Amino acid sequence: LGRRFAERKRCADPECSMLMCRGKAMQDFKGPDCRFVNFKKGEAVYVYYKLIGQSTELWAGSVGSDFGYFPKDLLEINHNYSNEELELPTDETDFVCF
Repeated sequence: LGRRFAERKRCADPECSMLMCRGKAMQDFKGPDCRFVNFKKGEAVYVYYKLIGQSTELWAGSVGSDFGYFPKDLLEINHNYSNEELELPTDETDFVCF
């Protein structure tokens, strides 16, 4: 897999640009590198896609203007935007730092 965390992901639309859900951070999180999003307990986290397969514990989302991966167990979901879930292959660009 190299730098990829997973081969597949679940999204609300084919471009993975629609929000799936939003939640509240249950504790502070500081990621190990620039591919992760950092947040503080109580902050709103918006989820765009969920990795499936090897790394089912990681979701991708945003906090403010920052985007990245975070452990799904740190999020308490409080609103679902979509019940649609498409399974798509991940792309190399899903795992680079911007």
